[in-house]
Amino acid sequence: MGVRIKAAFNLSNEQFGWVLAAFALAYAIFEIPSGMLGDRIGQKESFIRIVIWWSLFTALTGATTGLITLLCTRFLFGMGEAGAFPNSSAVISRWFPAAETGRAGSSLLVGTNAGAAIAPLIIVPIAANFGWRTPFFVIGLIGVLWVLVCIYWFRNEPSQMRGISKEEESWIESNRKFIKNHQRLSLKQSLNNSCLWSLVSAYFTNQFAFYFFVAWMPIYLQEGRHLTESGMKNVTSVVYIFGILGALLSGFMNDRLARLKTVLFSRRFIGCFSHTLAAICFLVASRAAVNELAVCCLVAANFFIVINTVTCFTVCIDIAGNKAGTVVGMMNFCGQTGAFMVALTVGKTVQTTHNFDYALTIISSVLFGGCLLWLVVDPRKQFCRFRELADDSSSLPGKPSIQP
Repeated sequence: MGVRIKAAFNLSNEQFGWVLAAFALAYAIFEIPSGMLGDRIGQKESFIRIVIWWSLFTALTGATTGLITLLCTRFLFGMGEAGAFPNSSAVISRWFPAAETGRAGSSLLVGTNAGAAIAPLIIVPIAANFGWRTPFFVIGLIGVLWVLVCIYWFRNEPSQMRGISKEEESWIESNRKFIKNHQRLSLKQSLNNSCLWSLVSAYFTNQFAFYFFVAWMPIYLQEGRHLTESGMKNVTSVVYIFGILGALLSGFMNDRLARLKTVLFSRRFIGCFSHTLAAICFLVASRAAVNELAVCCLVAANFFIVINTVTCFTVCIDIAGNKAGTVVGMMNFCGQTGAFMVALTVGKTVQTTHNFDYALTIISSVLFGGCLLWLVVDPRKQFCRFRELADDSSSLPGKPSIQP
């Protein structure tokens, strides 16, 4: 879609970079307020607000008439979509036991990558037959249908869900990270938590790389590697299919290593290892002389980035307790700042050098820096001892105990 939109409005790579950055900037600015709002009013209400807004501005993107309207629409789009991941993480803290935090967190990235894998197979043929505007209208309608399902089915608490027995409800509530209280998360607590500082900095580098896949990869494949639109569609789907596998593997590994070793070892090892391998993949892709090697490196890079992303969200839930929405909002604020920066960096670099390889090298360098930050991430540094993750009391009935 990016190539079609650029052609329709005669946009340079630098101008298109600003279009992509407008979304990420608004997403970053409103991420923390949206997470805090979800913690205050409930995730169901926040989801309804987010997806209605998302659906509206998805459709309006198809009605834009040039660079200015595209910039404004994408900024408002990002403003409304902000809060999706913080509120999803808060749902995990309410609905899943502590020992399954990794696997529950992986479900977020499974859904994200599944949607991204399916989308090109639907969107590209529609755009080819009916023009680039039509897919935005179709996707907006799908969002409205999702809202109807959410209103009818989803509930904030296990106690509100129909069909759950009292025994299951009690088990969930006694073993989850979330407990019902109204303790505030102060700014001082946030600033004094060294784990949060290192985590959000690492996540900045994570999203600096990941947003390349979301925003620039289709253009890179068509303009940088000279693939056809059909070839781009297929490669994009494969990249995200492997992302699904990465999410599933990361969830399993995070929980498994936490049981066999410690929570601290699990999070640090997976975070640092996946970050490093993603950096190597981007570096090799930037030097690849043949398309096949470059594509394989992109597939592998996204695989490792997704593993790392799941680990980031898992650590957030580890340290946040009742305030998962707020804490993930803080992390995602930094992450989307990275997305904003890479959108501009790639656009400016390609516009200046007429070569995507330099942009990939920059992304690799940023990732190498991020892998070092994982060496000081410590999930035991909780804001308060909601579930005493760092103690033996975190073991669950019928489950192996977790000891950091």
